[in-house]
Amino acid sequence: MERDLKKIVSQMTLEEKAGMCSGLDFWHLKSVKRLGIPEVMVSDGPHGLRKQDDKGDHLGMNDSIKAVCFPPAALSACSFDRELMESMGETIGKEAQANDVSVILGPAVNIKRSPLCGRNFEYYSEDPYLAGEIAAAFINGVQSQHIGTSIKHFAANNQEYHRMSNSSEADERTLREIYFPAFETAVKKAQPYTFMCSYNQINGTFASENKWLLTDVLRKDWGFEGYVMSDWGAVNDRVKGLESGLELEMPGSNGTNDALIVEAVKNRTLKEEVLDQAVERILNIIYKYADHRAPQKFTMEKDHEEARRIAEESMVLLKNDDQILPLNTSEKVAFVGGFAKKPRFQGGGSSHINCFKVTNALESVPADAQVTYAEGFPADKDLYDETFATEAVQAAKGADKVVIFAGLPDSFESEGYDRSHMKLPECQNRLIAEILEVQPNTVIVLHNGSPVEMPWINDVKGILEAYLGGQAGGAAVANILYGIVNPSGKLAETVPVKLADNPSYLSFGGGDKVEYREGVFVGYRYYDTKQMEVAYPFGYGLSYTTFAYSNLQISNTNPTEKDTVTVSVDVTNTGSVAGKEVVQLYVKDMTASAIRPEKELKGFEKVQLVPGETKTVTMELDKRSFAWYNTELHDWYAASGKYEILIGASSRDIRLSETIELSSSQVIPMHIHMNTTLGELLRHPKTKETAKELTSKYLSAMNGGSETTSSESAAEAITEEMVEAMTDSMPLRSLCSFGGFSRTEIQEIIDKLQKLC
Repeated sequence: MERDLKKIVSQMTLEEKAGMCSGLDFWHLKSVKRLGIPEVMVSDGPHGLRKQDDKGDHLGMNDSIKAVCFPPAALSACSFDRELMESMGETIGKEAQANDVSVILGPAVNIKRSPLCGRNFEYYSEDPYLAGEIAAAFINGVQSQHIGTSIKHFAANNQEYHRMSNSSEADERTLREIYFPAFETAVKKAQPYTFMCSYNQINGTFASENKWLLTDVLRKDWGFEGYVMSDWGAVNDRVKGLESGLELEMPGSNGTNDALIVEAVKNRTLKEEVLDQAVERILNIIYKYADHRAPQKFTMEKDHEEARRIAEESMVLLKNDDQILPLNTSEKVAFVGGFAKKPRFQGGGSSHINCFKVTNALESVPADAQVTYAEGFPADKDLYDETFATEAVQAAKGADKVVIFAGLPDSFESEGYDRSHMKLPECQNRLIAEILEVQPNTVIVLHNGSPVEMPWINDVKGILEAYLGGQAGGAAVANILYGIVNPSGKLAETVPVKLADNPSYLSFGGGDKVEYREGVFVGYRYYDTKQMEVAYPFGYGLSYTTFAYSNLQISNTNPTEKDTVTVSVDVTNTGSVAGKEVVQLYVKDMTASAIRPEKELKGFEKVQLVPGETKTVTMELDKRSFAWYNTELHDWYAASGKYEILIGASSRDIRLSETIELSSSQVIPMHIHMNTTLGELLRHPKTKETAKELTSKYLSAMNGGSETTSSESAAEAITEEMVEAMTDSMPLRSLCSFGGFSRTEIQEIIDKLQKLC
């Protein structure tokens, strides 16, 4: 149905228009019945429906409807599977249609700057390329059902401490390369119906009133077409926010800010066209939903099975010494730990789902499995109980193998606050150590929304990173442990050995300003460049089979920045069971045009193979795959020169590589002045010849009129390497002292060279 939105807006009173720019309550947008504008509802969340009909706070003090909790982002991103994420989005979209919810408040794509962020379980990755690809797939799935998404939290919201007021201090290159791309990819590949701005300030300006962020970058640079809503209570200055590109305030302010909008229009400090445009954008999204009401049939049981499938595709096998896994039903196995019976499968806060059922691992093992259970430690607190511990040690001693279900209680990580450390509860580490004394065949299953330190990493034989698995996560764990499912997840974040290794360690958390001093060196970009030992690298994950890589083919090894380069590689299942491998493509910049990470992920594909089968995986690279953000150009810049194409099974397991040479027509503008060096001029094609002449005169003057040193002692004192280095760093102003030039002559040379550039 085509609607004339401008006509509808023209028929609204000023008060009605201002009112459309804030929520009716915590979950509903306002209606204007006389004009046929319906009341619509928005709802959390990124991994399942958290619909509340009653008014209340957004953290869920009131009960929400029974729904299906799918695996949170910390786990689902480890699938590295776009099709799977699109399917998950489609399923959630159908549930939203059935429950009359117009917009899902998700996905959340903030970068995992530190393992301490209390909300990391809701975020996809430390890598912006992976986060963007996964988010775009999820959004396309949800919106295929005419349900909107609200990608969040835009932008640089990477901690919970003082999140409503602190300022994230980051330079533009860091923002453009690390903290923006997931949002940008989502816009360009999926066009989310709405954006949610974050609470925090960015370089001293609140995201909710940051015109550069909400208009210049989001709309003008990327082409976003929907409306921007505030995070709940993120508005600082409502009129300034409206002018900057914040259309909808949620949840509203009991009319206070609506009145300020009306007053600003009346006293002409706010143009009414700005308000009209905001209302039109909001109405456009309201009708995108209202005009396509098509409740889909769904059963929660079927969606529960879909949640299990997603969890199975995403869990990461970190260690499998002596092929301790998969377990055999003939083996006597002891399950230890409260999480085996009561799994922690979601995080605390606004995304918390009221699940209609939850499956645990203990009750999901094959019917003929020989499993005994001892609680050992509780799932909800750090409490060491001698009786429970003794019982667990005895059970482990009498078994062939023991599986310890460890992890973080709800109180250890949640929205609203950050973790203070990366440790598991002490009671768990203590019991693990005691069990290892009597049972070497030990497997750890981790239930956590963010990495943990593993003091026992070298002593256990198996580790399964289950993260937070959603309501069917227990069944997924059991199926992987017993080999019914072959694990295929890969880590979407690096697991550091200890917290202090993290690049943001010295600047994360406290204060009114949070300085992003590590710049673009986040996650593996830091660890790999620094060649630092990690517990497990980004992109890592084992399988019950093995894979061989061969036949790397690159379509064009001498591309220009306008070309698309196709990269293909053959992958063979060299083991004895069917499995899936995630092939990862990294690019290494060898041009030295800027300080850059050692490698960056620029492509990935998941491929399924039966034993002995070979498939060709194909990925494409464009200019952006090679580029870094140049603040002088205000654009992405791919320098001419060599780049290495790396194909790997993780960021630290590169199997194949080939070098290409890029020819770029882009030129960084050169501003020549008295402190421009001879080296800089020698490296620029348009100033190179003049620089050679100046260098010749400078060297001649340095050597008393000769271009070479005249004695053996002089040669020892002034080596060729020293002369080369000094020349490279010699500012033009120094030619007054070392080249016999006057300052006027140097300025004339500068003027001449500047015209060439």
